[in-house]
Amino acid sequence: MTEQPVLGHEPAGPVAEPSAVPDRSTLRLALVVGGLVLAVLLGFGLGRANPPPPSTGTAPAAAGGGHTHPPGTAPHAHGGATVEQAGPDSAGLSVSSAGYTLDPSTVAFTAGRAGEFRFRITDERRRPATRFAVVHDKPMHLIVVRRDLTGFQHLHPTMAADGTWTVPLTLPEPGVWRAYADFTVVADDGRQTAATLGVDLTAPGGYAPRPLPAPATTATVDAFTVDYQGTPKLGESVPLRFRVTTGGAAAPLEPYLGAYGHLVALREGDLGYLHVHPETRRDGDPVTFWLTAPGPGRYRMFLDFQVAGVVRTAAFTVTVP
Repeated sequence: MTEQPVLGHEPAGPVAEPSAVPDRSTLRLALVVGGLVLAVLLGFGLGRANPPPPSTGTAPAAAGGGHTHPPGTAPHAHGGATVEQAGPDSAGLSVSSAGYTLDPSTVAFTAGRAGEFRFRITDERRRPATRFAVVHDKPMHLIVVRRDLTGFQHLHPTMAADGTWTVPLTLPEPGVWRAYADFTVVADDGRQTAATLGVDLTAPGGYAPRPLPAPATTATVDAFTVDYQGTPKLGESVPLRFRVTTGGAAAPLEPYLGAYGHLVALREGDLGYLHVHPETRRDGDPVTFWLTAPGPGRYRMFLDFQVAGVVRTAAFTVTVP
């Protein structure tokens, strides 16, 4: 019997001249090689017929998030870029949404003592986001309020190069507080995603929650009277027109955060967050906002306005049946 060489090794002895009819080993090798070539060709053809979907570089976000816009303006645009809205109709209920997470360095504070709140916004791979769109003159809006909807604060942190946001923060009274980070992050591919993420902060001590004030359409702040007209409705975009007066005359409102007012609404109970946008132009004295109530219940609305360089906040309770 003729001795055959082993693939990858030198033959141990003389090798017979190949005959016209291939032996079994040669046939097996030919069949294997032919099968591999056929599989590659089929795979290439199927790949061309069914190309994979393009990668977007960011998680898809549902429309209609925590921002409420005048009719026909959502999803909105920042500098020509389309902005996806993230989260449910009332945002701020979760620490994560649309692939981004609010990651605080600490959540414990001493009531009445000045402190510092530090946090990052991280993506699905826990990488800190470092590119944010400027919305209402700021890249980050931080809302802080106690869970009984008292002690409202509207702050603007600053970001370091590593994506860490920092802002001085004092929780004036004991209790559990809710912090909302309201931002629009810009992905590597330029896509912008608006989100509002929330986290609880604690200030140990005796907590005596205050009952929510009765619904009213007028509030007094220092020497200013603020009233509004309009009735929020469930699932319907409704205009609310706010008017600020002092001494019986219209107050000389100044632009604040790119508008003549800034309105946030929070739902009693779960503290669902609504960031309501104003119309860009004023029709006389009033400042008009469009609000869509995502569910029934009582809401606390906080209107920031500026006169003579000082920002004040008027608060209202409203019931949506």
